[in-house]
Amino acid sequence: MERISKTVLHLIIINAVLLLITELHLIPNIDLTQLLALHYFENTHFEWWQYVSYMFMHGGFTHLLFNMYALWAFGTPLENIWGRGKFLFFYFSCGIGAALLHTIINYYYVHQGLEALQNVGVSTEEVISALSDRKYLPMWETIINKSTFDNMAAAIATPTVGASGAIYGILVAFAMFFPDAKLMLFFVPYPIAARYFIPILVGLDLISGFTGFSIFGGNIAHFAHVGGALIGFLIMLYWKKHSFDKNRWDRFR
Repeated sequence: MERISKTVLHLIIINAVLLLITELHLIPNIDLTQLLALHYFENTHFEWWQYVSYMFMHGGFTHLLFNMYALWAFGTPLENIWGRGKFLFFYFSCGIGAALLHTIINYYYVHQGLEALQNVGVSTEEVISALSDRKYLPMWETIINKSTFDNMAAAIATPTVGASGAIYGILVAFAMFFPDAKLMLFFVPYPIAARYFIPILVGLDLISGFTGFSIFGGNIAHFAHVGGALIGFLIMLYWKKHSFDKNRWDRFR
C-alpha cells in the first residue's frame, strides 16, 4: 500500500468528522441524517443536494471503517496516477451514478404497488403516507402482499448513506489499472487477482439486489454498489478510448 494521498486523506477526515458530529449530536436541533442522507425523491425530506451529501454520511463506525479503508487502499494509487481533479471527478461521478440507479430501482418498487392501489381508488397521498409510516392496511391484502408493501416502504422511508457506491467505482478503476493485484474477501482467505475479484464482488451485489439474500448482511443498497461500479467502468472505457489527457486536470491539483 502507498502512503495516503492528500485528497483521499481529506475525504476520510470529512467523513469521520460528520460521523462524530452525528453520533455525538454536536449540532443541537439539527438532524444531519435527515438533512444529508439520500431520501427517496417523493419523500418530504428529499433535497437535491443529497445526491452528493449522502456519500459523506455513514451508519456507524464499522460502516465508516470499511469504506474509508477501501478508499485509502484503492483510491490512493488512483489519485497518484490521475491527480486531484480527475480523481474527484471520477469519485463523485460514481457516487452520483450509484444514487441515481438506487433511485430508479426504488421508483420501480414503489410504483409497482402504487399503480395497483390507484386502480382501486386509493389516492397517491394516502399510499405515500402509509408507506412513510410503514402502516400496512389489511384491506390491501388482495391488492398487494406484505412483502411488496415492505419493499415499497423501505424505498420511501429508509434514507441511504455511505460512500460505497463511489468506492465501487474506485474498485473497478483499480482493477482496470492493476488487474493482477491480489485481493481477498475476509471470509475467503485466498488471494484472487483484481481482474476476477472485483467482477465477482459486483456480481454478488447484483444477485443480492434481485434476490434479497445477502452474504454481507442487511440494510445494504446493493444496486447503489452496482450503479457505482457501472459508472466507473463506463468512465474508464471512455477515458481509455479517448486517451484522456492527464495534463488538462493539472490545474485542479
